[in-house]
Amino acid sequence: MTEHAQKTTGFSVLTVLLNYKTPDMTTKSLRAAMAAMEDLSGEIVVVDNASGDDSYESIRQVAEQEGWLTSGRVRLIQSPVNGGFGAGMNLGMQAALSDGSRPDFYYLLNSDAFANEDTIQTLRDFLQETPQAGFAGSYVHGLDDEPHCTAFRFPTLASEFEGAAHTGLITRLLPNVSVPMDLPSKAAQVDWTAGASLMIRADVIEQVGGFDETFFLYFEETELCHRAATAGWQTYYVPTSRIAHVGSASTGMKKWTRTPSYWFDSRWHYFSKVHGRAYAIAATFALLAGSGIYGLRRLIQSKPQVNSDGFIRDLWSNMRTQLARPVKQIETRPLSSEPKEPR
Repeated sequence: MTEHAQKTTGFSVLTVLLNYKTPDMTTKSLRAAMAAMEDLSGEIVVVDNASGDDSYESIRQVAEQEGWLTSGRVRLIQSPVNGGFGAGMNLGMQAALSDGSRPDFYYLLNSDAFANEDTIQTLRDFLQETPQAGFAGSYVHGLDDEPHCTAFRFPTLASEFEGAAHTGLITRLLPNVSVPMDLPSKAAQVDWTAGASLMIRADVIEQVGGFDETFFLYFEETELCHRAATAGWQTYYVPTSRIAHVGSASTGMKKWTRTPSYWFDSRWHYFSKVHGRAYAIAATFALLAGSGIYGLRRLIQSKPQVNSDGFIRDLWSNMRTQLARPVKQIETRPLSSEPKEPR
C-alpha cells in the first residue's frame, strides 16, 4: 500500500469514479473525492468508459499537473469498450488497490457527483459499525439543494401498476408499494439505493459477485442489492452522508424525447432474472394497465403527458423481442481477486 495509505487509519476504501464524456465534471468530482479521502486509507481509480473523445487525455493532463498520479492515491484506467455503468464499475473494482490487495470497501461515485469532506468517511464508518449492512448510500441533492430520491423499494407487479397510473386513489389503496420512498430523516434500511454515491462492503462483492453486465444502464444497482439481500445483506440510506449531484450528465435522461431501448432491456432483464419470464410478462401488463388508467384521465381531465413519446409502443415492441429470444441461464460470477483484462 502507498506511504500515504499506510499513515492513515481505519479500513481501506477504493473509490471508483466512472467517466463517460464528462472530463471537466470528472476532474471536479475527483478533486472533491481527493479531499474526502485525505484522512482515509485507500485510493481512487478513475475509469474512462470508452468515451471516444479526449476525456482520458484531459483527465490525465489535469491529474499530472496536480501531482495526483505521483501521489500513489490516484490511477486512471481506460476501458476499450463502453459496457455501461455496471461494467465500468466492475472494471474499477477489479483493479483492487495498487499493491494488488483487496480493499475493505468499494465506494462508487458518479462523475457528476461532488463529495463533501466527510461524505465517504461517514459511509465507511456506518458500514464498520453495522455488520449486517452490505450497502450504504448518501443523501443526494441537486446543485440547487433540492433532494434527489435515493431510497427505494424493489419493483413489483403492484409498483408497476401504481407508478404508471399516477392516481392518488390507487396510491392510497396500494400503500408502501411505490418504488420511490419518502426520504428517511435518519439512517434507515431500504431495499436499494442509487449508485451515484454508494459504498459497498467488499465481502458482499466477493460473496455474490459484481454488477450483472447484461444491464447497460438502469436496474443494475437494484438487481445487485436484491441479489445481496437474498444472501442476507442489508442496504441502508444514510442521510448524514451528503453529496451534490447534477444528475443524468452522461445519459441525457432529462432531455429524453424517446426512452432508449436499453432502458426497456434492463427493465425486462431485471424482472425475468429476479422473478422469472412469466413475472416479467405480468409486470409489463401491469404497467400497461396503469398507463391505460392514466390515459383515460388524460382524455377526461386534460392531464399532462408523463411518458416519453412512443413509450407504450416501444414497451410492446420490447416484450415481443424478448419473448422471441431463447431463455438463458444467467450466472453472475464473483469478481476475480486478480485484476483481469476488461471485456
